[in-house]
Amino acid sequence: MSERPFSVEVSAVVPVGTRHADIHELFRDYKAGLEQLGRPYEIIFVLDGRKAEVAAVLDELRLHGERVVIVTLTKSFGEATALMAGFERARGAVLITLPAYHQIESGGIAQLVEALATSDVAIARRWPRAGGPLESLRRTLFHRAVRLMTGFAFNDLGCGARAMKRRVVDEVFLYGDQHRFMAVLAHRQGFRVTEVRVRQSPKDRFEGHYRAREYAHRALDVMTVLFLVRFTKKPLRFFGMIGLFLAGLGTLLLLALLIARIGFDHPLADRPALLLSSLLLVLGLQLFALGLLGELIIFTHARDIKDYQVESVIHFADRNSEPSTPAVPRDQIAAG
Repeated sequence: MSERPFSVEVSAVVPVGTRHADIHELFRDYKAGLEQLGRPYEIIFVLDGRKAEVAAVLDELRLHGERVVIVTLTKSFGEATALMAGFERARGAVLITLPAYHQIESGGIAQLVEALATSDVAIARRWPRAGGPLESLRRTLFHRAVRLMTGFAFNDLGCGARAMKRRVVDEVFLYGDQHRFMAVLAHRQGFRVTEVRVRQSPKDRFEGHYRAREYAHRALDVMTVLFLVRFTKKPLRFFGMIGLFLAGLGTLLLLALLIARIGFDHPLADRPALLLSSLLLVLGLQLFALGLLGELIIFTHARDIKDYQVESVIHFADRNSEPSTPAVPRDQIAAG
């Protein structure tokens, strides 16, 4: 006998990549946490590439009546793309992202959803946090770099457990490896973001090690988010500052060489400083021109760009309306 249709209120999206835990065990943990909410839910597993064994386990759960949705991508596109694919197919007004491996205890799911009563995005901070001194140092340096670059202070952006309202995923677009910075990007859009302390799962253990290129990728990701957060609509401030500095440095160096040639009769032939100053001047002007070009593009498309959220709209009372019409309706539009 098939289960009757139900209205979904909470959608949990689980992107499954190369690293994942035992799916049966993971599903039991997440199901226990979602059951605590007392609201209709669904769990969307997005397979980042064809994973026959994982798909078979999930299909078995689905056939046994579990509220499982299986989305399979044609190849591995990355966790951010997998999350977006899950968001597009989610039906709930509340969306939760959960990693494909153990990070938090199941009770933390309810804590994240409860935090949405006063915020738009709730991200988990595993506390108390296990790990050695090297891991703690790496985590501290990463978050300090994010704080320095973006001005936003978070403590556990590496945790994949988050809860958010539907309007957040409608406004915040992810690509590449930006899933780690979802809270930063949402904060930039004007949404209220809060960090919730949840208990770390005792099974949250990473036995491997990160390669040198992973650190380089994270550094580049931080730089990308810096540009997106601070200079997306003001590219001239980014490229212009660097361009003016380089052009100014090149100009000063050229003036010094010119003074040395005219006043002290120093030859300019075969001097590396002449080539360096010329390169600095040309590079600076090119960067400045790139910033101007970016400003022109932003100006042209500014009407189509929306990077704000409206808290509320309060209308005036219409004296000609029917008496039953509320005098001051409150229209909650994309609360930020």
